[in-house]
Amino acid sequence: MLLEISNLSKSYGQLKALSRADLALAEGEFHGLIGPNGSGKSTFLKCIAGVQPPSTGRVLLGGRDITTASPQHRARAGISIKFQLTSIFPELSVYDNMLIASQSRESLVSLVFSRSCRTHRDHIARVLSHFALAERADDLAGVLSNGEQQWLEIAMAMALNPRLLLLDEPTAGLSIEERKLTGEFLRQLHGKCSIIIVEHDLDFIRGLVDHMTVLDQGSVLANGTVAEIQSNTKVQDVYLRRI
Repeated sequence: MLLEISNLSKSYGQLKALSRADLALAEGEFHGLIGPNGSGKSTFLKCIAGVQPPSTGRVLLGGRDITTASPQHRARAGISIKFQLTSIFPELSVYDNMLIASQSRESLVSLVFSRSCRTHRDHIARVLSHFALAERADDLAGVLSNGEQQWLEIAMAMALNPRLLLLDEPTAGLSIEERKLTGEFLRQLHGKCSIIIVEHDLDFIRGLVDHMTVLDQGSVLANGTVAEIQSNTKVQDVYLRRI
């Protein structure tokens, strides 16, 4: 297993946002994380990334315990995350946004003497092409459409060739056509990394993922294939009628 999570809980004072959640992710698997608003999906994702330390539980990546590891350590271990709200640098070009992401693991010496710029150029060009942004490389990121900014941030997350990509509602605010293109871009990542994706659009996610985990009020309601989740009466009662 690439990722093994057991008994993960997260509390904020008296509020329990996540309660004894389990998740197992195979190498190369695309996994959907769904549930009603406030069910703990984003909290779960942040605990995996190390942005929020869990109150209890255990997180293993490739068999190594990273439960208390910092977000930086997890990034070096191969975890990349794209949050729901974009966090690009709008005043910089698309290419420079990608270069910053690509160089984030470089040593200070390499950065000072720009030794890594040339080595990243071809890789950046390939990743931008994958997300239909090659022709926008010299444009300021701030002038991109909402969809293009979302794609740029996913491209930035992919710049480090992660083992595990975490996506928090990557289609939020996108048009129907942009959602379709986003799905195509992500499907083409099969074989390159594993993905955990938080999403409300069931039509979008069920055509993309291999398995799903359903959360409700901070607890895991169900795990299974897309077909198993769709036929689960508890999921239909708790999730589908409350979205």
